[in-house]
Amino acid sequence: MANVLSHSLFTDHDIYLFKEGNHYQLYEKFGAHSMVLNGVEGVYFAVWAPFAKEVSVIGNFNQWHSETHKLLPRWDESGIWEGFIAGMKWGDVYKYGIRTNAGILLEKGDPFALSWEQSLQAGSLVSTTWFEWNDKEWMSQRIHKNTIKAPISVYEMHLGSWMRGLDDPERFFNYREIAERLVPYIKEMGFTHVEFMPVMEYPYDPSWGYQVTGFFAATSRFGSPQDLMFLINELHTNEIGVILDWVPSHFPGDANGLHFFDGTYLYEHEDPRKGFHPEWKSHIFNYGRPEVKSFLISNALFWLDRYHADGLRVDAVTSMLHLDYARNEGEWESNVEGGNVNLEAKKFLQDFNKAVYKNFPDTMTIAEESSDFPMITKPVYDGGIGFGMKWMMGWMHDTLKYFKEDPIHRKYHHNKLTFGSMYVFNENYMMPLSHDEVVHGKASMIYKMPGDEWQKFANLRALYLYMFTHPGAKLLFMGNEFAQTHEWDFTQSLDWHLLEYPVHKGMQEFVKKLNHLYRTETALFENNFSPDGMEWVEANDIKNSIYIYLRKGKSEKEVLMVVLNLTPNVFDYKIGVDEGTNWEVILNSDNHEFAGSGVQAEIIDEEDDEWMYKPNAIILKLPPLAGVILRQKKKIKKTTVIKKTTVTEKSNAGKTIVRKPKTAKKSSAVKKSTKK
Repeated sequence: MANVLSHSLFTDHDIYLFKEGNHYQLYEKFGAHSMVLNGVEGVYFAVWAPFAKEVSVIGNFNQWHSETHKLLPRWDESGIWEGFIAGMKWGDVYKYGIRTNAGILLEKGDPFALSWEQSLQAGSLVSTTWFEWNDKEWMSQRIHKNTIKAPISVYEMHLGSWMRGLDDPERFFNYREIAERLVPYIKEMGFTHVEFMPVMEYPYDPSWGYQVTGFFAATSRFGSPQDLMFLINELHTNEIGVILDWVPSHFPGDANGLHFFDGTYLYEHEDPRKGFHPEWKSHIFNYGRPEVKSFLISNALFWLDRYHADGLRVDAVTSMLHLDYARNEGEWESNVEGGNVNLEAKKFLQDFNKAVYKNFPDTMTIAEESSDFPMITKPVYDGGIGFGMKWMMGWMHDTLKYFKEDPIHRKYHHNKLTFGSMYVFNENYMMPLSHDEVVHGKASMIYKMPGDEWQKFANLRALYLYMFTHPGAKLLFMGNEFAQTHEWDFTQSLDWHLLEYPVHKGMQEFVKKLNHLYRTETALFENNFSPDGMEWVEANDIKNSIYIYLRKGKSEKEVLMVVLNLTPNVFDYKIGVDEGTNWEVILNSDNHEFAGSGVQAEIIDEEDDEWMYKPNAIILKLPPLAGVILRQKKKIKKTTVIKKTTVTEKSNAGKTIVRKPKTAKKSSAVKKSTKK
């Protein structure tokens, strides 16, 4: 048997913290670490397998013989096996040969490996996360970019299908090739952040990365750890933040993964009612085991530390918090309080958020949480879960249901767009139009819209304008920005050739315009998470499917008005305004430059009398199926009102509208809304 030199990276304090569930830098201790010991080059290994009978390191360096390089158990009953193997080097493939108490030899990948092979029974690779970063300026300033007081517009993307080799559509671009194309694109489009669907190593492509086996490894599909760091570094040096999807909710049952790691239910809960996910056929972490908690929180901090990630979007939080998630009656057990909340998972998430914001206060955590679980984004010290933001799933579902309706039926669904304002300030929300909404037969965004081609594109532009002017951060999945026609297919590139067509190019230009407007108009982001940031002007015009609201910044001078006309009709629409205010149109989704019909949105009249419980009024020409944004200019003296006569006009949408002058009176159907 080859000599395994005794050595340890663990102190007694490390062991204490690990067993208490409070060691959050385990990646400095566990795994494979190249070093020189007593003048000998080699690799130090450490693995947690408390119920194993024997542990060895097997690999291409010893022909996979489990008797050749055995590790030694620590004396302190921590369950850690460790040892130093001379002569091993970077790039060597290895696994742990774990002999169970039943005498079965398991071949397991390293839970802390920094790289994995790409094969069905992938082994771990001796690797490193050393990289010469060049993003010091971004890192020193990012606290101003990742705060809820800043504009946050996220481009969600799947690395394997955003863009592929033009010479070979089956070939993935690697991280560096993606950087070359992605960085200028994001910069031009005006997104503030990109969000990568999971980059942690995963064996099964159709899982999109959500079935992770290598929690500390950047997937080698696209290159080395340093290649991913290069991509992130390039984004940072161009002032673009990076959010990573993180999956602490479950893991697959692959033979080389965490499942039944040392012959026992070590990482997963042993009770299948808590440890097995019936919908995803995967395994659920035992959040009450201190060592597992240390593993998971260390993993979260690892990506913020070693990869300079600016935030973590935590997947499937609802499934973690609810014992009855995806389970029928009798398939779950109540907690000690008699409820359905997984109290151990709740405590884990609270500790995770506290650890992130203590160690990396200039980053963000975002919960994908679809239930009405309270206080997801409230501080832990107030009884909350402590996330920075939460996806506003209710808004997403209501909005998509509304826009799928033919305009003639929208008057019966009017409150789907107003209901969100009742609770939008209960949490710090991010408005998502994510990958989940353009797969599995749900249709692409453009084909969710009703009507002919013109109407579909007009509807989608109006939806995007509504999203970007609604309180909350923004998230748009790749391809949505140019109206990808096919559902998202992870096996192929986006249909970039669609940009040859004016309607798709117009959509892309419109999203670009929205992003840049969102980032420059403080009224759209300064009060994103405060009731002071929004005021309804007209929420009840059910007959005409018209919505009007104000967005307000910190200064009383920073005010925008948003007007949505969600029918194909053209209106001269009377809107109440404050006395002495002057307004100018700054964006019209129906403009020709966005492939709209070209009906001009303009203020065609002003009146001094009260309307919509405002002292004055303006008459705004409203294009069909469009959104219009107006900016409040400095106060001016009112001028004499000139009344308009009745006119008839036909829009490019093919609809003839008769407009009549409005009488100067208070609306009997509309009251000033106080809903927030």
